[in-house]
Amino acid sequence: MLNPTPQALTSVAEYFKILSEVSRLQVLCSLQSGTKNVTEIMEITGLGQANVSKHLKILAQAGMVSRNPQGTSVFYEIADSALFKICDLVCDRLAIRLQEQTQQLADLHTLHK
Repeated sequence: MLNPTPQALTSVAEYFKILSEVSRLQVLCSLQSGTKNVTEIMEITGLGQANVSKHLKILAQAGMVSRNPQGTSVFYEIADSALFKICDLVCDRLAIRLQEQTQQLADLHTLHK
């Protein structure tokens, strides 16, 4: 991203804004193992029907999940597997930061003795 335009940065910010909601991350994680309907997502996440439906709508509008009507049910699946690469990258960075903080606390504890 060399010299991105404000419009490009706005799009990036919107993408991350969608991923910044815990319930949406729960819904995405529930779909990582495969296609599911709202009821199955509710069972996995513990979220209510209205909440799951609201988040699925937002995720579908963002192109992160796709919806596939089958009879009286609608099944959802991950449309962009890069989502999990992003989440893995963030989790790895957080783990490194936590490890560094733990080491700093241990070093402080050693100095305090």
